[in-house]
Amino acid sequence: MGVKITELMPKSEVSLEQLSGKVIAIDAPNHLYQFLTTIMQRDGTPLLDSKGNVTSHLTGLFSRTIRLISAGLKPVYVFDGVPPILKKQEREKRKAAKIEAERQYEAAAEAGDTESMKKYAARTTRLTPGMITEAKKLIAALGLPIIQAPSEGEAQAAFLVKKGEAFCVASQDADCLLFGAGRLVRNLGITGRRKKPNQLVYKSVQPELISLDETLKSLGINQAQLIALGMLVGTDYNPGGVFGIGQKKALKLVKEFGENLDGLFKSVDWGNGFETPWQEVYDLFEKMPVTGEYSLRWSPPNKEAIIKLLCGEHDFSVERIEKSIDSMPKGLGQKSLFEFR
Repeated sequence: MGVKITELMPKSEVSLEQLSGKVIAIDAPNHLYQFLTTIMQRDGTPLLDSKGNVTSHLTGLFSRTIRLISAGLKPVYVFDGVPPILKKQEREKRKAAKIEAERQYEAAAEAGDTESMKKYAARTTRLTPGMITEAKKLIAALGLPIIQAPSEGEAQAAFLVKKGEAFCVASQDADCLLFGAGRLVRNLGITGRRKKPNQLVYKSVQPELISLDETLKSLGINQAQLIALGMLVGTDYNPGGVFGIGQKKALKLVKEFGENLDGLFKSVDWGNGFETPWQEVYDLFEKMPVTGEYSLRWSPPNKEAIIKLLCGEHDFSVERIEKSIDSMPKGLGQKSLFEFR
C-alpha cells in the first residue's frame, strides 16, 4: 500500500543519465508487483509461458535491469524478510480483498466486460514466493547484489542510503523516507505516458527525485513529525489512517502540536480507531531491524544461466535475450561497474 504523502513533497525530474555511476537501492517487491500489474494481456491477466506460469515479473525485471545497467546505474535489489505483526494483519485484509476481486473478475469474464476484467485482474495480483525465488535467480545471473532484509526491505534500503553506500532508494512508495532514507527516486526506468486508473486520460510520467532534507525544510517539520504525518494519513501498520484526516490536515496538525506527539494523537482520538498504541507504530519506523551483513559486489552477467532460466524454463526468445545481454556495456564502462566495491 505505502504511505500516501508524496503530494506534499517537493520533487524534481531526474534522468537515468543523471543517476549514472550511482548505487541505487531498489525495493524489489515494489518493482516486481509493479511489473505484475502493468505487464499484462488484453484481458488484464499477466503474461504466461506455455506451461501456464506467470512471466510478467521476469519480463519487466529483465528489460528494466538491462536498461538501468546500460545507463550506468549500479542496482542493488533489496528483498523483504519477516514482516512486523501489524503488517501481517494488513496482509490478511489484502488477501480477503483479492478473493473478492477474483469473484468480480469471473463475473466480468462471463459478461464479456473487458474493461472490468482488466480492473479486477490487477486487484487479484499476487507476488508469490516462487516468483521471488525466480527473480533472485535472474538478478544473481545478471551479476547484481541481492540483500535480504531481516524485516522490511524499505527500511534496509534506507539503511544503505543513510550509510552512504547507496545514493537513493528506488520505490513508488514514500515509506523509505519515514525510515530515514535521504533520497527517493520514483518511476525509475519509466518515461512516456501512463493511463490514469479507470479513465480515458493519460498523464506524462518521468522519473522524479525526492530529497528528505528538502521535504522537511519545505514542510517545516522534523523527522519525528514526518513519521507522525504518515501515521495520521495511514501506513502499512495502521491502514487508512485516522478517519477524516488527509495529507493537508495532517500536516497542519503535526505543525500545530510540534514535538508533543502524545498530545497530537490524543487530539485525534487514536485509540478509538486503532487497538495498537501509537508509540508501537511509531517505533516500527524508528527501530525496524536491519542488517549490515551484505556484500555490494557486481560481476559480469552469466549468459548461460540467464538463457536457461528465461528461455529454457519460460519460453523467452533466445535470440531476443542474447541480443539484450550482448547490448550490455562492455570494456571500460563495464569494468568500472563491476569493480565498484
